[in-house]
Amino acid sequence: MATKQRLPAVGATSPACCPSGLAEPIDRVTATELARLLKAVADPARLQLLSLLRSQESSEACVCDLTQPLGLSQPTVSHHLKVLVDAGILRREKRGYWTWYSIVPRRLNELASVLT
Repeated sequence: MATKQRLPAVGATSPACCPSGLAEPIDRVTATELARLLKAVADPARLQLLSLLRSQESSEACVCDLTQPLGLSQPTVSHHLKVLVDAGILRREKRGYWTWYSIVPRRLNELASVLT
């Protein structure tokens, strides 16, 4: 019985998602991590959320400010934010009753480096 390989923890050192882009072959663990990142952003609402956050001066926003621009319900927006947090693309911080989200620049840079 083969043992299942575990994915590196979010924020772990390399695979840093393909430091050479896709110009060289990548191993299965790196490919799996990259696919996870790409799946997280491969949704129109999530791309809109990232652009909304990046357009803020501080690159952060309260969840209460993100529902109206998307025209989606709060539970739906929260689901999309959770997917981005789980992928390590966003950081979540509780401030009183509200939850604030901010971009993790390193993870976006990893995605950008693969696509260039």
